[in-house]
Amino acid sequence: MLIYTSHTSSRLSYIGGTLLHAEVAFTGSKEKFLAHNGAKINYSNENFCGDALWVVPYGLLGETTIREQKMECTDWEGLKMFFSTAGDIPFDIFSASFYLLSRYEEYLPHELDDYGRYAHTNSIAYKEGFLTIPLVNLWMNKLGFILRSKFSGFRFPVSDFRFVPTYDVDLAYSYLHHSLLRNVFGFYRDLLQGKFEKVAERANVYSGSKPDPFDVYNWMDELHEKYQLHPVYFFLLAEKRKGVDKNINPHTKGMQQLMERHVKLYATGIHPSWQSGDNDEVLKTEIGLLERVRKTKVDKSRQHYLRMALPHTYRKLIAAGIADDYSMAYGTVNGFRASYVLPFRWFDLEQNIITSLTVHSFCYMDSTAVFQQRETEEEALAELQHYFNIVKSVNGELITLFHNDFLTEQPEWIGWRKMYANFLEKNFSGIT
Repeated sequence: MLIYTSHTSSRLSYIGGTLLHAEVAFTGSKEKFLAHNGAKINYSNENFCGDALWVVPYGLLGETTIREQKMECTDWEGLKMFFSTAGDIPFDIFSASFYLLSRYEEYLPHELDDYGRYAHTNSIAYKEGFLTIPLVNLWMNKLGFILRSKFSGFRFPVSDFRFVPTYDVDLAYSYLHHSLLRNVFGFYRDLLQGKFEKVAERANVYSGSKPDPFDVYNWMDELHEKYQLHPVYFFLLAEKRKGVDKNINPHTKGMQQLMERHVKLYATGIHPSWQSGDNDEVLKTEIGLLERVRKTKVDKSRQHYLRMALPHTYRKLIAAGIADDYSMAYGTVNGFRASYVLPFRWFDLEQNIITSLTVHSFCYMDSTAVFQQRETEEEALAELQHYFNIVKSVNGELITLFHNDFLTEQPEWIGWRKMYANFLEKNFSGIT
């Protein structure tokens, strides 16, 4: 694939390489472009080559600043589009894709949600109703069809559908390995509030007659083995219990053993605490705690409560040695925050550079379905199946996020545990 452009920029090189993979080359020579016999795209304002696909630039990729853009969505054969231009397709597909993948809108003035994060209601995907589909991948499928019809034998490099179940261990255990004071306080609190089932549950755990309700790790192992899944576990390792950082102390024997068990079986990463967002040294300490157990470098992360602000959070992760981040989603609604379902390099929009950080977007989180969208188990299963179907249709990477404390056999969670097991059974039972 050869692309003609009168102005090569870091933004164009980035989005061209991301969407068209390593098969793309750029030229500013009309003579070379005209002589090229393979697939080619004329990305310019001048239609000088009749056998090329002509895409007219909107202008975004030639800029180096960040400014408000005129956002008007129209229809392109059933899909939303913006940055309309003339040409063989009715919009600048490269600028529009760059706007979504770079999270351009998150650099502009915006409202925050209740946790101080970028609110999903600001996004064009939410406002225009395409948050639940990987719009960029669907655009590229359509572009691929157009190119195949124009250039016989042309094919985009084909990715394979991949399912990556991920888990955040925010609360490793409900009762075990917590401090004596916390357990005594919890016992009397439940007793005074009449929560006698919790009193009995705590007593059974401490007597050894029943396992801790959050200890569902063997059951999860069985699912992974049965369906040949390769999950990623993220551990919250805040040394100080504060606010939403409520996991057991990472130095306890129980937490150390839990981490040791998982690093032997699975890919693992750090789940940077809320506190680490205010203190770089806390982040380094938490990464170091996991590295001592792994005995290797920690290169994967996902922000606790998805606390993320661009570009600062990603710059901090890069400085801390993180290569792959799994935070690209909203904590208030499920869907595709970047409208894309393949791993991609993060582009630092302020500095106009391609970085070393690879972004892995997830589209479904159990706590969002429960607390934010207030879905029933049946509604949540239907939503999850929708994401499976549409990501598979574009050969993307489907990443889900579940929590061990949502997969228990406790009465309030048993339905969600069954929902997850049913989803896996329906979609992966044929694997041998």
